[in-house]
Amino acid sequence: MESILDFASKTWDFFVSLVSSAGIFDLLDIAMVAVLLYFIYVFIRDRRAGKLAAGVVILILLQLLAELLELNAMRFIMQNVFQVGLLALVVVFQPELRSALEKVGSEPLRGLKSIGEIRDASKSAAWIKPLCDAVTDMAAERTGAIIVIELTTPLGDIAAGGIIVNADMSSYLLKNIFFNKAPLHDGAVIIRGGRIWAASCFLPISTNKEIAESLGTRHRAAIGMSENSDAYVIVVSEETGTVSVAHDGELHRGYDYNRLKSELEGLKYKHIYGG
Repeated sequence: MESILDFASKTWDFFVSLVSSAGIFDLLDIAMVAVLLYFIYVFIRDRRAGKLAAGVVILILLQLLAELLELNAMRFIMQNVFQVGLLALVVVFQPELRSALEKVGSEPLRGLKSIGEIRDASKSAAWIKPLCDAVTDMAAERTGAIIVIELTTPLGDIAAGGIIVNADMSSYLLKNIFFNKAPLHDGAVIIRGGRIWAASCFLPISTNKEIAESLGTRHRAAIGMSENSDAYVIVVSEETGTVSVAHDGELHRGYDYNRLKSELEGLKYKHIYGG
């Protein structure tokens, strides 16, 4: 008990001395760390990594408890666990770390690109309307389709695995691509700068075990693409004709023409509009 009180007293004295001697750069340092921790929390909160992170926190608490109470056996075990812990974390969190690093690279640029941008509404409508027309028609005909709208994360590696089209947006062309007897229907179409950039592209399948079993490969691929980039992915179900959208690892279903058009017009990224 005495050692616990001594530890608490020393900890309190440390924080008092730290606060009393803190300068402006120290406060800036604390604020930056707080922001970093907040974004880490937001990132893992709704992902599988959240459960794994909770386990890591428990291990850290056990280590602190072992140090505090001088539990030699537990301390020995935890020290050996943490010696290989960093490598194990990299392996276990690999999909989440990749997704995080890709988004870290795009998020800061997203704010900078929006400074001083003037969007041409008529120019944006030039590709949004035919896209929505095609999606609505394919939903009515129950033609399966998956369309990826590239945002700030470059999708060159995905497009390279398909067929480069580089054509103006056209509802007829989109419907012909996804016609079930067409040579390019098996795969995704990628939209870049308001143009049909590539077709017959294969997307990464999500490994999230919490996805409903009723969802097929198209929907899992759409979620997987949105987990690994900031892309906006539209899916048309071949079985039900339901239109869904995947973004930031989440799938939203039941879109109609107006809702889809409204969301597309709300995407505030200049290069999407061909600018």
